Order: sequence, then structure tokens, then C-alpha cells
Amino acid sequence: MDPKEKARLLSVTLGNLEKQFGKGTIQRLGSHDAITQVSVISSGSVSLDAALGVGGFPRGRVVEIFGPESSGKTTLALQAVAQAQKAGGMAAFVDVEHALDPVYARKLGVDVDNLLVSQPDYAEQALQIAEALIQSNAIDVLIVDSVAALVPKAELDGEMGDSFVGVHARLMSQALRKLTGVVAKSNTLLIFINQIREKIGVMFGNPETTTGGRALKFYSSVRLDIRRIAALKEGENVIGNRTKVKVVKNKVAPPFRECEFDILYGEGISLVGDLLDQGVELNIVEKSGSWYSYGGERIGQGRENAKQFLRDHPETLAQLDAQVRQALGLVAAPAAAESAETPKAASAKSRG
Repeated sequence: MDPKEKARLLSVTLGNLEKQFGKGTIQRLGSHDAITQVSVISSGSVSLDAALGVGGFPRGRVVEIFGPESSGKTTLALQAVAQAQKAGGMAAFVDVEHALDPVYARKLGVDVDNLLVSQPDYAEQALQIAEALIQSNAIDVLIVDSVAALVPKAELDGEMGDSFVGVHARLMSQALRKLTGVVAKSNTLLIFINQIREKIGVMFGNPETTTGGRALKFYSSVRLDIRRIAALKEGENVIGNRTKVKVVKNKVAPPFRECEFDILYGEGISLVGDLLDQGVELNIVEKSGSWYSYGGERIGQGRENAKQFLRDHPETLAQLDAQVRQALGLVAAPAAAESAETPKAASAKSRG
């Protein structure tokens, strides 16, 4: 066929498709409208933003956060909510576990007065609420906590001990087929928190798996495995956890990157500790023995003293924050110094 005739037929077909389904239904991949920069919402941790490869959680995508109990899953999700609200966004939290603590959320920097919360009775209701909120185009980040707690109505109406094989997995598969399209069009960040279970009879390999079948693994653009690796102590008191996050799947950047940071009880992710660790790793902060130096000036002997110096000197902290983010290729975070000044509260309960 003549190339000119081919081009004419293609042009007619494209015109008919746009008439039938609307403008932008089909376009060339290299066109200006088709190429869009991945917009993100910060995770609240400099090291995790860097590990994610694009500077935070990608908007218009599905993200899964999973891990053992009390590893920091809900804390990480709430930190993303706080960051979205700082940037002027609207957030919603579908609390399927009925365990969201507003006092703890406020300590993490969440504006609880402007956080939409729903505590649905069963899975279908929860997912319909999520779909309606996303379709409104008014929500920037939506959290579902958790997939494991989503009880199908059939199971809720049944008796204890009744078997409902595959109902949960089928429901998640159907929901994600419907949700991924509207999530992309509305540019909403949808975060599913999930729990882990043990496979029975596994002799070799990892026996751990997540609930809700395989659909969420396929539809998620980013999957984060979060683990508590050590307890942080002040004398005899445990004041937080050292946490390790592995990006086990990433469709927007190279996967399998890892990062570590502190989660302090009553404060959340320690921004000061995170910046200090990244500063040392990037040779912005010098460490000689137990002494830390920044800009040719000693800022403390031992990590805790160096952190306290940065808390007491917000200008120095802001300068370090800017240098670390520039070195990692991240944009400056709003009110970094302000959020870092939040005092530790050693008496709050651990959250996951």
C-alpha cells in the first residue's frame, strides 16, 4: 500500500476514534501531551524518597506497603498523608481495621481536622467508598488499612468456621480492575497496607506471602517490604525502632533498593537522624571516630548529640537538608526544619 494512503487511512481512523471516545483517546507516545513527568508525594523520609527513585510515592499509581506486625506500615502511610497535606492536598483514610488513633496521627504531623476517615463494615462497602472518593478527582492520597481486614459480605453474613475459599482474592481482583483506571485519570496516590502470612508446607524458599491473592502484586506500581531490625534505647527504655524498607517492585524506577531509618514512638520517622545518616553516607557530614563535623565545625560526639545539635540549630539543619536533597537529586521538602523540631515522646505505643 502507498505510504500516503496508509497515512490517510490512519488519520481517518484516529479521527473516528476521537469522535467516538473523546479527544486524547489515542495519541503518539512521543507527543507533548502523552509524556508526563511522574509527580510524587514525599514519604517523609529522605532515604526512602531516594530509594523510590523518583523522590517519593508516584501519583496516579497503586502502592502496597506490607510487613510484620508493628513494623511501621501505618506510620509510613500516615507520614505520606502528612506530606500531602503540607503541600495543600486532600487525604482520605479507609480504616478497615477500625484502629486509627487520631492522637498518634496528629503527632506524626497529620492535620486530623482535614483528614477524611471511613470505617466501613465490609469489604465491598470499603472498596466502593474508595472508588467514589477517587472518582471525585478531589483526593490526592487515599489509604486502605488493611487488605487483610477486608471482610467480604458473604463471609460476614456466614457462621464462624464457614469456608469461603478464594472470595477475598476474587473481590480484590475485581476491585483493582476497576480502580487502576480511575486512579491514573484522577492522579490519586492509592496506598494499600497489607499483612503477611505463612504458606503451609514450604520447605525451600521464603514461606511468607501477602493476603488478598496475587492481583494486588500485579496491579501495584510500587511494593514496599518494611521490617523492624533493631530497638532504639535510651538507657533501659525503648524509644523507637530501626526500620529497614526494601522496594521489592518498582515500575517507575529501578527496584530492589533498600534504605534504613529510625521510627521514634510518638514522633514517626526521625527526619534529623535520617538526614544525619545520609549526610555521613554522602560525605557531607564528616565522621571521625565518634565525632560528627559539618561545614568544618564539630556538631557533637556520638549520634544522639549530633542530632540534638541539629535540632537546636534549625538553620544548620535546613542547610544540611538542602545539601542532602541536592546530592540525592530530590526537590526541597516544605518546612523540613519545622517538622524536625518535634520533640520525642518515649511513652507512646508502637504502631504498625
